[in-house]
Amino acid sequence: MRARILIVDDEQSMREFLEIFFRRQSYDVVTAASVDEALAEIESKDFDLVISDIQMPGRTGIDLLKILRKDLPDILVIMITAFGTTETAIEAMKDGAYDYITKPFKVDEIRLVVEKALEKKTLYNENRRLRKELQTQKRERALIGNSASMLRTLDLIQQVASTKANVLITGASGTGKELVARAVHDQSDRRDRAFVAINCAAIPENLLESELFGHVKGAFTGAVQNKAGLFEEAHQGSVFLDEVGELPQSLQVKLLRVIQERVIRRVGANADREVDVRILAATNRNLEEEVRAGRFREDLYYRLNVIQIDLPSLHERIDDVPLLTQHFLEKYAKGLGKSVREISKEAMGKLLAYHYPGNVRELENIIERAVALSRGERIEVEALPPTVLYPGRSNANISRIPRSGANLEQMVADYERELLLEALAQTGGVKKKAAQLLGVSFRSFRYRLEKLGLDDGSSESE
Repeated sequence: MRARILIVDDEQSMREFLEIFFRRQSYDVVTAASVDEALAEIESKDFDLVISDIQMPGRTGIDLLKILRKDLPDILVIMITAFGTTETAIEAMKDGAYDYITKPFKVDEIRLVVEKALEKKTLYNENRRLRKELQTQKRERALIGNSASMLRTLDLIQQVASTKANVLITGASGTGKELVARAVHDQSDRRDRAFVAINCAAIPENLLESELFGHVKGAFTGAVQNKAGLFEEAHQGSVFLDEVGELPQSLQVKLLRVIQERVIRRVGANADREVDVRILAATNRNLEEEVRAGRFREDLYYRLNVIQIDLPSLHERIDDVPLLTQHFLEKYAKGLGKSVREISKEAMGKLLAYHYPGNVRELENIIERAVALSRGERIEVEALPPTVLYPGRSNANISRIPRSGANLEQMVADYERELLLEALAQTGGVKKKAAQLLGVSFRSFRYRLEKLGLDDGSSESE
């Protein structure tokens, strides 16, 4: 968007000159003959910059400056002053003016001052946007819960963060181990430095050493230039080693050396490089058993496990489900552009009764799916996946008939409903793709939705 400038001057010729000049510079320009007119314009429009004469009948440019600094500090102000009265302009600078121009002035002079002012404004807005984005990211990765076990975990994180000790985070998959690592980093004195995460199980063994420690040009086929490893990138920050139990023993030895000597050596290099990193490691394996089995070095285990944070499963802190649900609901309603605001009591009852083998990650997926499928402002029970609606049931035993008998039509309808909802979930709610997934025509798919009361009335086919 083009910057908008307000020109305030009691001299009509000056207003008209500056208006024509800045319009030619592709700015939006508004003019005012007095402070009162300027304030009326400011009340109805947004401005990036005000250029105001100091001496005007009635209230002066200084008066306008003081009002803006108090009420609208984001608007930059440039003062125009007559030759010989620069003392007043300097006082205006002390009161918060960005700069001043002395009459008579050259057009190139005022053009450059305005360009620099607007560059500063753009940079300020960008920094503010980035800070807001950072705060949003921190909120999204916040650890949420008020159960007793979660409060103990949060308290331990706070105590651990202020130390330099390495931390081992244990817990089942999906419990939020990386969130804990980020929380430790964000609350430490390394918070302004890098947080570098690597999944030790996701990188092939022959590439892992290069990823961790870097390499020099020609170290191996494809090494066409020097490359810093993740430990160097995290210098003075934190390294998060997820699934550290998957490290091959050859790398366990090298990691132990990094911890003990605080140096790394790039693949193919002859010299060491000093690094200052805090190691935060995580695993869903029992490392004590891995040590006893000879698959994990005992000395490395004790170096990593200076302080241990053991995360409870979601089933062990089921009281946190409503808080987590609301957090994920707000996150995905915004991300998917949906108007969903709440969840029905029946649907919440189903969530509270579920056992969550996939822990918090599974709950997040459930809510993302429910938000995508919900048609109104509330998540209803029909938007939940079959695993939550019918816990313990599998496709293998769905056809079993209870001893007391069964309603065949209802059983078939229930199973059909499960399949339709699952197909919609897997295709993000796109009916045409869901129909293809089930091997039926789009028309037949729509008919089945209508028959079971699942159709939202939309006619989309793509």
